[in-house]
Amino acid sequence: NGLIVKIGEWVLLKACMEAAAWPGDLVVAVNVSPLQFKSDTLLASVSLALARSRLKPERLEVEITEGALLADTDNVLATLHALRALGVKISMDDFGTGYSSLSYLQKFPFNKIKIDRSFVAGDDPDSEAILRAVSSLGTSLGMAITAEGVETAEQLKRIRDQNCTHVQGYLTGRPMAQADVQSFLTIKRKGDG
Repeated sequence: NGLIVKIGEWVLLKACMEAAAWPGDLVVAVNVSPLQFKSDTLLASVSLALARSRLKPERLEVEITEGALLADTDNVLATLHALRALGVKISMDDFGTGYSSLSYLQKFPFNKIKIDRSFVAGDDPDSEAILRAVSSLGTSLGMAITAEGVETAEQLKRIRDQNCTHVQGYLTGRPMAQADVQSFLTIKRKGDG
């Protein structure tokens, strides 16, 4: 019904406003729907959210799925390049599912590739080969690699063995409310100091 564009704008602004209160090196990642790219307002929405929140652009990471690249690729790539020119980081989410095309990685130098959780959960040789190949490819292209859905110490060991640079999943942290994030960061800073 088209509400995703307005909801997406609100989420983007809210995320940037909240992240602006975090310590200066933390990055907030925001998923952006393919419909937001089709609306031709994404660049303006990001610029407005950054301006209103005063969040430094390099502290915002926009996550897109391959579905966003399927339609009107030239306009989507132009928007991605414009976002990157602002200093915003771009991440390819759920890589390896759906319509994976290595040409996307060639057409646009993403900052990060996020390997879909289905390859992390699988403990078969094929999943291992995909983890190894995507990690190697990303490293060769100068991209960070995040393995999604890491839930066990065994999965973390496998991910580390494949040289993934980042992990995401319940093993390292569960989703939390903003108030809990602030408490977590306060405790973390005291523990690091």
